[in-house]
Amino acid sequence: MFPIRDTVPSQSPPLMTWALIGANAAVFLLELAMPPRQLQALFYWFGIVPARYTHPDWAVWMGLPVDDYWPFLTSMFLHGGWLHIISNMWTLWIFGDNVEDRMGPWRFLAFYLLCGLVAGVTHWATNMDSTVPTIGASGAIAGVLGAYFLLYPRAHIITLIPVFFYPLFVALPAATFILIWFFAQLFSGVGALLGPGQVGGVAWWAHIGGFVAGMALCKLFLASGRRRRFKDEMAFESAWDVALTEPKDKTD
Repeated sequence: MFPIRDTVPSQSPPLMTWALIGANAAVFLLELAMPPRQLQALFYWFGIVPARYTHPDWAVWMGLPVDDYWPFLTSMFLHGGWLHIISNMWTLWIFGDNVEDRMGPWRFLAFYLLCGLVAGVTHWATNMDSTVPTIGASGAIAGVLGAYFLLYPRAHIITLIPVFFYPLFVALPAATFILIWFFAQLFSGVGALLGPGQVGGVAWWAHIGGFVAGMALCKLFLASGRRRRFKDEMAFESAWDVALTEPKDKTD
């Protein structure tokens, strides 16, 4: 299930979304120029390695400072390969512009970074013994998805669903698409906790933590005077407004 685009146009140019994509792309280009050993060292120094904070003796043995918490921020701008950065930036491109519309660029930046920090802490709390560096913007982007879930539930996401070799394109309500995504993360995250020892690959609980943070913090970052209806949502003030399901006064 891969999102192609949403059906809600931007009200204004998403300058901060563009800036975040540009910053991630610039850092990734620097990564491409590094030899493998230097790149590995970069990931250990600036990615989140949970054992670095849980087992300080191991961190000292590895030559990592134990009192350095910058990786919870810097890890958001590192990516492990082309597929990693393209999938993250594509998702940010689709969902970030509309959330930025409702927050404004600087509020959106603060919201994005805060969700990423919560995602990083959640990953540390659920993988305390892991010595694998965790990198990527997906935790922060999960926060953007959490905000989009609340702000634009009746929007539609044009979604590619491959059926064997046949590409099937379906317009899913945003709430449906995001809930499917979230429960996939939750199912995988629970499986990772029940599985053996070392956790690598995907930081499922970072996604879950970022998403929950996005839902919880969204309204705190909304800017006044930025509410506007879009064609895709014209019939609905909010999908969560129970009053809208009640009959209105009618005229014959």
